[in-house]
Amino acid sequence: MASVLHLLLLSVCSLYCISSGHRHPLDPLSPSEISTIRSIIKSSSLLSPAPLGFHYVGLDEPDKHAVLSWKSDPASHPLPPRRAFVILRADGQTYELHIDLDNNSIASHRRRSGGSGHPMLNMDEQNAVLALPFKYAPFVDSVKKRGVELRDVVCSTLTMGWFGEEQDQRLVKMQCFVTGETVNLYMRPIEGITMVVDMETVEIVEYEDRVVIAMPTAAGTEYRASRQLPPYGPRGKPVVVTQPVGKGFTFEGNVVRWANWNFHVGFDSRVGLVITVAGVGNGKDDIHRSVLYRGYLSEVYVPYMDPSEEWYFKTYFDIGEYGFASTSFSLKAGIDCPHNAEYMDGYYANGDGSPVLLRNAICIFERYAGDVSWRHTETLIPGRIITESREEVSLVVRTVYTAGNYDYVLDWELKTSGSIKLSAGFTGVLEVRATDYNHVEEMIGEQHGTLLAPNTIGVFHDHFLTYHLDLDVDGPENSFVKANLRTVRAEGGTTPRKSYWTVVSETARTEADARIAHNEAPPGELLFVNPGVKTRLGNTVGYRLIRSGAAATALMSEEDYPQRRAEYTKKSLWVTPYRKSEKWPSGLYADMGHGEDNLAVWSMRNRSIENTDIVLWYTIGVHHVPSQEDFPLMPTLNMGFELRPYNFFEHNPVIGTQPFIKNTGLTR
Repeated sequence: MASVLHLLLLSVCSLYCISSGHRHPLDPLSPSEISTIRSIIKSSSLLSPAPLGFHYVGLDEPDKHAVLSWKSDPASHPLPPRRAFVILRADGQTYELHIDLDNNSIASHRRRSGGSGHPMLNMDEQNAVLALPFKYAPFVDSVKKRGVELRDVVCSTLTMGWFGEEQDQRLVKMQCFVTGETVNLYMRPIEGITMVVDMETVEIVEYEDRVVIAMPTAAGTEYRASRQLPPYGPRGKPVVVTQPVGKGFTFEGNVVRWANWNFHVGFDSRVGLVITVAGVGNGKDDIHRSVLYRGYLSEVYVPYMDPSEEWYFKTYFDIGEYGFASTSFSLKAGIDCPHNAEYMDGYYANGDGSPVLLRNAICIFERYAGDVSWRHTETLIPGRIITESREEVSLVVRTVYTAGNYDYVLDWELKTSGSIKLSAGFTGVLEVRATDYNHVEEMIGEQHGTLLAPNTIGVFHDHFLTYHLDLDVDGPENSFVKANLRTVRAEGGTTPRKSYWTVVSETARTEADARIAHNEAPPGELLFVNPGVKTRLGNTVGYRLIRSGAAATALMSEEDYPQRRAEYTKKSLWVTPYRKSEKWPSGLYADMGHGEDNLAVWSMRNRSIENTDIVLWYTIGVHHVPSQEDFPLMPTLNMGFELRPYNFFEHNPVIGTQPFIKNTGLTR
């Protein structure tokens, strides 16, 4: 079958394939390229008249060596081959295709056989099943007996995970909510119903109305400003961001240049924002040394802690099961981003394979919040007090995505000091369970959440965000070093001191040496160094990972099915050798997958990671115990980490920076 598909696609490519016109080898697919790919596949008589479902259309990134060679000398090295990777469904089968956009041909293709899991859900097929409950008599009866108007009901699709069963069908579960009096529908779930839908046949295959639970009221759930009544909450005065002499960054296609940084911005239908080939200079010349080849948030895992019939399956892989692009929305000036921001669009393919424009998917802006880059006040010089400081102006690249009830604000913040600060803020609406309880004194037995309002429990859950960071610290040959702090007894010395601490460094030789759980790591520095590059003083250049407190480790038992699928969350840090195919920690096919293709499995090969091209996988997260302040909508909770230079520069790279406001030192 595959060979016939190959010939048919080749025959139509000459009709539909066009030049991409790209300027950078890592540019995301353009809308014309997405249209070309769709036309090629749609014209294949092999797959017609069966409906086709497109589940991933993205750049098949070129060979890394070819990209770096082109970047070092574009005049001598041609652009690497331009290819796309496509996952689609037809006749209940999954197909993978690599399309050569330069030569108008199909580079490779196969029908997937064996292995667990399914592609990401696309929005078209989800929308197709949303109408099913309203034509399903048992559901209509369930709504009626709860005293709810059917016109006020809305439903959503929920991935259902895997719990040991042998299952070939692509299934989702559905949950429904009541709106009407409020737009905050997540605070009004219709509890007690289990509804399973076959995504291929588009029909309800299982239905159970197990128990009728009191419906939470709409009172107090509104969050819109137009629905609020005085007295209003506390607020400061408006703050206006102005840049009287213009913005300090420039675009050349998708390449951004700012201060001593340059980098490429991409957009992928699975992970959204991608930062590539980021390099930083010392501020004295135009030489930019590499720091990061490719970085992005690669998975968001959110398991809920309620084992009941209607909740046990809620263990979402937001990126691997749904994808970022279709859950992203246009950023709004003054709301999502400050008024001094510039915007970049994103494109992805819908379920039909047609390009979808996501206008203003990414915003970029300079941030100054009154912070200090460095300062010092000197008082020891007789008759003088000298104060010198510099403003902390940084560049932020931001995207926002909405995973159902939760909204995630994702920032990459670059500093002139050479640091990269990554932060994730999550807000939005809790996923709550309807209950008969109206007061905590009524709650008996083991609980799975917090009573937030009458008949409303905020269920305990986790948020694990795993970043993929292909670090190239001054080149691709890097090592991971654990510089542990150890206490030493000062015995037999000439002073009264009894102890001190020192640094004992250990270079990780294999993947097993590099796995670190947040709660088991000793104090010290986690360094990513280039053993082949030294400072003038002989120190090895590197970057260090500055961990935050938001690095929770998974608490579910290792034999639990969701934990087997997300085994990598048992450690907060992994280091693997670079492999182009190892992009997503939950595996290529996360939906209903069994966990046999994920980061933890790859790492079990225990490959060498010393003085080679390595990738850092770092997970930040929280165990979310909801509180009443999270009702009816949650204030933003921020978490993150920082990559900070460690002997990368000969000295402080911003020491020679001139202040925006002239400061010659204060003398008194």
